[in-house]
Amino acid sequence: MENVVCTFCGSVCDDGVFENGDIRRLCALGKSKFSKKERIKAPMIDGKEVSYEEAIEKAAEILVEAKRPLLYGWASTVNEAIRLGVLIAEKVGGIYDQCASVCHAPGTLALIEEGVPGGTLGSVKNRADVVIFWGANPVEAHPRHPTRYSVMAKGLLIKDRKDRKVVVIDVRETKTAKLADIFVQIKPGYDYAIISALRAIVKGEKIEADEVGGVPVEKLYELAELMMNAKYGVIFYGLGVTQSRGRDRNVENAIKLVQQLNRKTRWIIWPMRGHYNVVGAGEVPAWEAGYQYAIDFSRGYPRFSPAEFTAVEALVRRDCDAALIVASDPAAHFPRKAVEHLKKIPVIQIDPHPNLTTLLSNVVIPSAIAGLEAEGSVYRMDGIVLRVKKLVETEYWSDVQILEKMYEVVVKRVG
Repeated sequence: MENVVCTFCGSVCDDGVFENGDIRRLCALGKSKFSKKERIKAPMIDGKEVSYEEAIEKAAEILVEAKRPLLYGWASTVNEAIRLGVLIAEKVGGIYDQCASVCHAPGTLALIEEGVPGGTLGSVKNRADVVIFWGANPVEAHPRHPTRYSVMAKGLLIKDRKDRKVVVIDVRETKTAKLADIFVQIKPGYDYAIISALRAIVKGEKIEADEVGGVPVEKLYELAELMMNAKYGVIFYGLGVTQSRGRDRNVENAIKLVQQLNRKTRWIIWPMRGHYNVVGAGEVPAWEAGYQYAIDFSRGYPRFSPAEFTAVEALVRRDCDAALIVASDPAAHFPRKAVEHLKKIPVIQIDPHPNLTTLLSNVVIPSAIAGLEAEGSVYRMDGIVLRVKKLVETEYWSDVQILEKMYEVVVKRVG
């Protein structure tokens, strides 16, 4: 089978070949996704094996009886499952939150303020003669991104690597920096200041300081000149921008820089998203409830407040009394205080593989692996929807099957 979609990172490469039980054309990270790993063998309630129906009934009971359950995760499952998660959260008056709340959410806030001059990875491959990676390291996080879409990719107007200038801006020299034509090393936390300096230069103003954020002004002038003379440029930003000092203001400022550049030439800006469907985990609730994350349904209608309704905030403040965790492992990544509260409340987990969250879950429901044992639709990091395929048969229920049944039971109990 050809055109197999890899469900590991946000690049969602769609050129895999499935043959004799093996998938070819995957990077090392993609291969790890589809390699044989320990699986959750059967549904469990308090460590005792039960049927899927029993586990789902118990899970629905926990969610319905809770005053304010948290439904978190969603970045590593399909859109059809995410939609059901939003509907369940609405029915039980809970909180819907997803993985972006601890990584790329500042970019979402910036988008709300400024909009986004965006474009597809295809447009980058075919047209971009200047590519900037800012606080991102795709060589290690998205290994095929440089070859398929950005650094070495050949396209309609970009015939050779020599036709493209690649710039890396980061606090340290990464593996991606070694592929770049220009590496700009900045001081940690000075992204906003450097973006502001570039905006001033593009506007025609003079920078009177000798350096900004550890970068000589002469180098900033050279970078601004390169950006203004580009035929088609792109800024790919990563967690180095969204999780450093300034956060959403960094991204907002970068969007304003791109807006200024668009008065002279063509530029776009786009985040380097992590999990394969973290974009879908935001897009689906956006067209269901109007917001991408940190959505509270406790009053019967959706409310958005990232300072109050994210999973970490709800757990640290002990504002939730049950949790449904889908395709995520908050016990391994959340702050200690958040995990301490997670240990005190009933937890339901839906996941193919055991992890730290499994150890503190009251109800554990194993699921099929999307893109291997289950099909569905997902969003690539640039917002393009792709269909992931089912390649092999399995006895595991898919996330969609589990959540469909859970929704039916919740509706019966809620009325």
